[in-house]
Amino acid sequence: MERTVFNIKHMDCPAEEQMVRMKLAGFPSVKKLIFNLEGRNLTVFHEGGLEAIKAAITSLNFGDRVTESGLYDGVVITDDAVTDKKLLWTVLIINFSVFAGEIIFGLLAQSMGLVADALDELSDAFVYGLSLYAITGTLLVKKRVARISGVLQLALAAWGFVEVVRRFIEAEAIPNPLIMVVLSCFALAGNTASLILLGKSKTKEVHIKSSQIFTSDDIIANIGVIAAAILVYFSQSRIPDLVIGTVVFSLVLCGAVAIFKLAK
Repeated sequence: MERTVFNIKHMDCPAEEQMVRMKLAGFPSVKKLIFNLEGRNLTVFHEGGLEAIKAAITSLNFGDRVTESGLYDGVVITDDAVTDKKLLWTVLIINFSVFAGEIIFGLLAQSMGLVADALDELSDAFVYGLSLYAITGTLLVKKRVARISGVLQLALAAWGFVEVVRRFIEAEAIPNPLIMVVLSCFALAGNTASLILLGKSKTKEVHIKSSQIFTSDDIIANIGVIAAAILVYFSQSRIPDLVIGTVVFSLVLCGAVAIFKLAK
């Protein structure tokens, strides 16, 4: 067994970690990958084939270099895939439940902030689905699911931007701030629970870390909708709701771009 450490200069987000993971998915010599997002390092445990591994990583043009390489006589502990699958299925169910609640009451409350947050929750459910495939799925399946998820997420973002523009132009009713606050608190509780559950994973691999980061972003979006609801209440204007809706739809669009990168 060999252990090689790569410093990857431009690997600074979960999407790029996933790209590296998928690039090396077809190498039988690779036994384990350990990512350090903060230090932009990747540790590869492998049985030979270093040049091929290095060539695959270099093809991503992330600015990689080998900082350490040599024999490794320790024990490589494989990921606890069963535990991770249970965690991801749990947060997927929570995520979809939050989506269902927000989309129904968001439409009833005429709040684009809630609708946007609901669609963001749905797009994150796509990410959790990809994470489940990242544990046991083949490279072909991962790419196929990534493309479908990217297209759906892009369509959601496009619809959202069109709807926000329409509501800016046309005279629409002021959204119900009470429903906005109650549903956002419900979503905040669900995302907080998901983040706690993901923190229990022992692997700390990219599919778990990326899910943690997406869930943290959801919490920020939830707080943003609560703030928008308060501003709607005091200003009696729909503008704060439309602004936060635009911001959240932008997050959905960024997520779609990241997923398309994974599908290349």
